[in-house]
Amino acid sequence: MASHSKHPKLILLDEEQHALDQLRNSKTAAAREVFRAQIMSRYHAGETVSEIARALKTTRASVLKWVDKALQMGVEAGMKDTPHKPREAMITDDAKAWVVSVACCKPKEFGYAAELWTRSALALHVRTHAKQEGFPALANAAKATVQRILTAQELQPHKVRYYLERRDLEFKAKMKTVLTVYQEVSLYLDAIEKKAKEDRDATPPTMITVAVDEKPGVQAIANTAPDLPPVPGKHPTVSRDHEYERLGTLSILASLDLLDGHVIVRVEPRHRSVEFVSLLKDLDAYYPPECIIRVVLDNHSAHLSKETRSYLAEHPNRFRYVLTPTHGSWLNIAETLFGKMARTFLKHIRVASVQELKDRILLGVAEINAQPVVHRWKAFDALSEDADMV
Repeated sequence: MASHSKHPKLILLDEEQHALDQLRNSKTAAAREVFRAQIMSRYHAGETVSEIARALKTTRASVLKWVDKALQMGVEAGMKDTPHKPREAMITDDAKAWVVSVACCKPKEFGYAAELWTRSALALHVRTHAKQEGFPALANAAKATVQRILTAQELQPHKVRYYLERRDLEFKAKMKTVLTVYQEVSLYLDAIEKKAKEDRDATPPTMITVAVDEKPGVQAIANTAPDLPPVPGKHPTVSRDHEYERLGTLSILASLDLLDGHVIVRVEPRHRSVEFVSLLKDLDAYYPPECIIRVVLDNHSAHLSKETRSYLAEHPNRFRYVLTPTHGSWLNIAETLFGKMARTFLKHIRVASVQELKDRILLGVAEINAQPVVHRWKAFDALSEDADMV
């Protein structure tokens, strides 16, 4: 025959009973609070301490701890943790600083093969060397412990974020030069639009501004099996075999007219001075001989080679270079043209030959010229005197 508990019964008010019932069945409350509410409810219902311990898969000591507190102070106060003086941290600030210093170094500096830390590798290194470094509290540090130390300092040594080092000491001045050109073009376009509204003839420009850039390595990729068309109700997309064949690459040399959006291109197997000079010849043939052709372009060797300068010398006052700063190719508005190509006719393109790729690129450019779009630069904040470098 089971013995009766020597502990007195737990008397609850109706509102206390209701609160306990809600808490012990809660799906959102903290697990420790639900656990304590279940103990109180079961004890109030007449279950013994041993029965409660077995039902909740815990110890008698744990059950008695919360039952005794509830009997002494009432249910509401008894379910709360007793305030206590915080224990002195075992992992000192010096120990944390050591972990951070290790994380800020590369694993290869400690004799490992890896370039970057993983969380597990860093935690293992910390545990292995903690005692000899004078931080025994870290000898058993888990990966989560090391991660908390890193998180507090917002460190992620397992990741790489790329940056661009500015090596051009005149970057800001060159950037302003390029943006000034774009601003002049924008003002001219505004004036043209105003004259058009007033039904007045616009004065032909004496200077043409074009942005020139190259897109090398455009791949000619062939299918090894035919594409399958979409089938309503079955396959909503084009189906394509995952295998393919590389046939070669081409380079696109393009000139974008900033006044009317007209595009002149050359599609070549290589990108050398001879190909660039051919593009300059195309520009010379397309624009009226009395105009100066202002060219926004980068510092590629083909643009400044002896062969190119020899051709420019044969056409004095015809071309005027505006060079973007080193590592400032994003300032060349021709990049937007290549972005448009990549989003339209170059996207998912498959061809049967390199010649087909060339023909389709030229066809795509013809489609752009059939409905030209003027590309305008609108961010001129960097032109202010006190503006920071972009």
